[in-house]
This record gives sequence, structure tokens and C-alpha cells, in this order.
Amino acid sequence: MKTKVLQFGEGNFLRCFVDWMVQKMNDKAGFDGAVQIIQPIDVELSVPSKILNDRGGKYHTCLRGLVGNRTVEEIEEITCVKGVDLAINTEKYANDPDIRFIVSNTTEAGIQYVKGVDTFPAKVARLLTARYEAKLPGFVFIPCELIEHNGDKLHACVRKYITNPAINEWIDRECVFCSTLVDRIVAGRPDPSSEERYAQQLGEKDEVLVCGEPFHFFVIEVPAGFDLEAEFPLKAAGINVVYTQDMQPYRTRKVRFLNATHTTLVYLGLEKGFTEVAQCIEDKEMNLFLRKVIFDEIFPTVDLPNSEKIEYAESVLERFANPFAHHKLTSIALNSAAKWKARCLPVVADYYRMYGKMPERMMLGYDAIARHFDNAQ
Repeated sequence: MKTKVLQFGEGNFLRCFVDWMVQKMNDKAGFDGAVQIIQPIDVELSVPSKILNDRGGKYHTCLRGLVGNRTVEEIEEITCVKGVDLAINTEKYANDPDIRFIVSNTTEAGIQYVKGVDTFPAKVARLLTARYEAKLPGFVFIPCELIEHNGDKLHACVRKYITNPAINEWIDRECVFCSTLVDRIVAGRPDPSSEERYAQQLGEKDEVLVCGEPFHFFVIEVPAGFDLEAEFPLKAAGINVVYTQDMQPYRTRKVRFLNATHTTLVYLGLEKGFTEVAQCIEDKEMNLFLRKVIFDEIFPTVDLPNSEKIEYAESVLERFANPFAHHKLTSIALNSAAKWKARCLPVVADYYRMYGKMPERMMLGYDAIARHFDNAQ
């Protein structure tokens, strides 16, 4: 199986989202492509990366939750991943004509230009320079970082690292940078009792098995005239994907109702002694607090029909309450400052413009983040 996808990011989300989708495309749509993962921070391989390499890139996903009041649990083996490289082998990958797609999830802080710093876009710039010199076709970029216009921003950052106008012209002409919206709650490792049951069921202990919810939604913004499905057959594989030239309505709905609520609740939940999202929903006081955040503060800032907003908002609360997800608050807490800026600040700004005051409950969430960092000093 030829490597067709380079993936910057070895974390649970990409393995339970994009890699799971590549497996579906291989199984159902004849994609026949492998994924080579690159660890974005090249200090040393993480423990999960080492385990994944020891397993030859193979691992399992477990999708568990409630679908139509029915408990669903699907365990699947992912065999499309070749393994994890500590650093990008620019010459090797630039000269491989089979590599066409580059996906990434380097967190909200990953896509940025910092002069003299070897950022993710700097690595991409070196790769594209070598690709240009090899006279091979360009790449299709499908970044999954949760920032607005992630594809456009990656494109702009990469161009800043390249001083040769001819190479930048080639990038603009031959490469495609798709902005995206990703939606699936990925909890990561299973709880200890489930882990033992999965080991018995699989006949082995998979220490990099990753758990997520059955729900998934992928919005990909593609330029006019470019048929991504023809090369990357997500729909043919049964993936819930939307190709569009304007993803903004989908992004605003998802980021504000789901992600901004996550970021608002995380440190308030930790202060109450909770460890998982579902525990916050089970708590009457926290449940009421989150409903007011969603329906009183976020709801009016989303410019969609009320019926659509109500349906999606209720679905978010149902997903939060998934008793099988075991979505750790500590996982959501990673990079909280960057997440608050990307997810919550736009809501706060819109709310202030509309009402001339700050959204009280969302600001309580901000205060909790501030207290955490103050105490950590």
C-alpha cells in the first residue's frame, strides 16, 4: 500500500477522525492509501508514538455512544497507518510522487509564522521547496486545527517562509489549501474496566486504542472547479462530509455551541472535582449553568434559524452526556489560553456588541482559567 497521506500530528483526535476515515476509504472506496505520521515537535518520540511504531502502525478505534436511544459500540482495526517519524524527512517525502495529501492537527497555536523558529508552516515550506525542485505535482492540504480559515492561514504562513517568488507562484498554482471544520468528540484512552474488556475481546492489549463517539461531521471548503471527492473519496466511503465554498455557517455553529462551551466549563468543572464532561452534565447545578451558557449567551450570537440552533444545541448536550465517552476535562484543558481566544472571545465580542455587557457565565469560565494559570505560577 503506497503512502498517499502525510499527517502532522500523532494525537488521539487525528487517529480517531482522519485515519479512521482513510481506513473507511480503503475498505469501501478503493483509495488504497497509507498514512505516514510526522510528530510535529521533534524532541523525542512520545510514548504512544513508540508503542504505535512497535505495533507496525496498527491500532483500534472504539466508537461508543447512544444513537437513537440505542447503545452502539463499534471496535475497528486501523491498518492504514505506517508509523510515526520523529522529524520530517524532507527529501524522502518531497520526492515521493504518490504522496498527495497533507493533514494536520498541531493545535490552535501550531499555524503561525515566527521568524527564525522551525514551526509547522516552516517545515511545510521546506517540503514544498523540495517538491518544487523535484518537479512533481503539488499537495492538497487538509488542516484540522480548530482555527478559522485554517487552510488560508497555513497557506499565508508558508508563503512567508519562502523568499523565492517562483516557488510561491508554483504553490499558489499547484497546491490546494482547504479550510476545514471537524466535529467528533474523542475521549482518548478507555477507562480501566473497559480496557480490560477490550483486551479480552481483541485477544490483545492495545495500548494505543482510542475511543470516540459515533457522531462525526467533516466540512471541507474547496475552491471552485476542484473535485476533492474524485481523489479523496470520503462520500463514497460513507463519511458524513460536506464540500462547500463557504463553510462559515457550519463553523460558527459548531465552534460556538460545542467548543466554546467545552472551554467555558473545563476549569469550573475541575474546580468542582469533576474529571469528565459527562459528570458536569449529571450535576444539576452545572447542567443548568451550561444550558444558560448555550441558550442565553451563545444562542443569540449565532446567525441561523432558531429551529436549527435548538436542534444542534440539544444534540451537543446529548453528546456531552454520553456515559461511554469518558471525555477527560484535563484533555480539554490543554492549550486553554489559545482555545479561549479562538473559541470564546468571538462569542464574548458579539454578545457585548448586541447587549452592551459581557456574558456573565462565559466570563466565569474565563475567570477559572485565569485562576488556574495564576496558581500554577
